Amino acid sequence: MSKHKSDIGSKRLISLSPNQWVRWLTDNRDLTVREILSSDFQWVARENDVLLKVYSPQDGEFLLLNELQLRYSPKMPRRIRAYAALAEERYSLPVYPVLINILPISTTQLIPSSYHSEIMGMMAHQDYRVINLWEVEANLVFEQKLSALLPFVPILKNGSNETTVRQAVQLLRADEQLQELEPLLSFFASFVLEIPLVQQIMRWDMSILRESPWYQEILKEGLEKGEKQGLQQGLQQGLQQGLQQEGVNLVSRLIRRRFGVMSSATQTKIEGLSTPDLENLAEAILDFTEISDLEQWLEQFG
Repeated sequence: MSKHKSDIGSKRLISLSPNQWVRWLTDNRDLTVREILSSDFQWVARENDVLLKVYSPQDGEFLLLNELQLRYSPKMPRRIRAYAALAEERYSLPVYPVLINILPISTTQLIPSSYHSEIMGMMAHQDYRVINLWEVEANLVFEQKLSALLPFVPILKNGSNETTVRQAVQLLRADEQLQELEPLLSFFASFVLEIPLVQQIMRWDMSILRESPWYQEILKEGLEKGEKQGLQQGLQQGLQQGLQQEGVNLVSRLIRRRFGVMSSATQTKIEGLSTPDLENLAEAILDFTEISDLEQWLEQFG
């Protein structure tokens, strides 16, 4: 596997096979992707937005707006309405918006497929298609050769088993262009399989995975929600597998995201912590409000 910097975000995934992607999203085999457009608007720009110019023999050129979300947010209907309008205004083409949700928040959650508001008789409405990956059959990925969905196989319907995950790994390794996606597959496999089994099945390349927006979003989500137990357990799992350096890296990354730049002296102290002390620090970080809290905590180690 290549060790160079690898962008395994939405744009990279879709660019691997854009025609397959849009035909699957729309269930229309006649569509052809003409171009991957800039989605960097003045007010709306994110890693997970991908805008495609598509041609249809029946409808001509139009824009296909891809919004991939790790988990659905109630803000999405309004966001898609705004994004679709900005895209239509910029490129003067009609827009077909699609919201792809990767992980469920709850099994009972109802996800709307439109935005609607009214004020003094004025109405604003925007429809969009919703695809929840946990409702997509894993076998569909193999049958239709949907390479962009291979990393998500473990969290697809009937995909959370060793046999299916191994099949996805084999397909990734068979194509040099797809090999860089293996860390992302490892990441989603860790949601449904035991960590030792994931390590046994595939390469566990955290250095590449950290560059993925999905990893960053999970990390940010944990910080924002203050999920101490989850962070603690994740660190403990890594340390139990002998990944001491990964524990240091995770703690250091949490600190930098929370407080910004960290001094070399502080970094040195963290690298010298024992396994139990790293576990304690991972839990304590979410209670710190200033970098001085961290420095004071580390004083006990000299």
